[in-house]
Amino acid sequence: MPSAYTGNFRCVILSARQLIFEGEVGSLFISGDRGEYELLAYHYPLIGIVTGDVVINWNKRVPVKGGVVRFFANECTIMMEEKMAEEAPAI
Repeated sequence: MPSAYTGNFRCVILSARQLIFEGEVGSLFISGDRGEYELLAYHYPLIGIVTGDVVINWNKRVPVKGGVVRFFANECTIMMEEKMAEEAPAI
């Protein structure tokens, strides 16, 4: 359920090959090594491991194979490995 809180924070999502996302967001929903959690503006500082997709503002999904997240000073940075498209089976 989306939060009623309306504050925003800066979010940058990077892979080794490209900038995936950069902008102001209201919430991030992350699957991590210790469960799932939502980041809102002014969240307590954290560093964690990302194990699944990231959902931005409850409407945009970023497919993630794995990565790390850092939230500090109302800014979130996620460095990730992209999920590759499944290759067709060899015949």
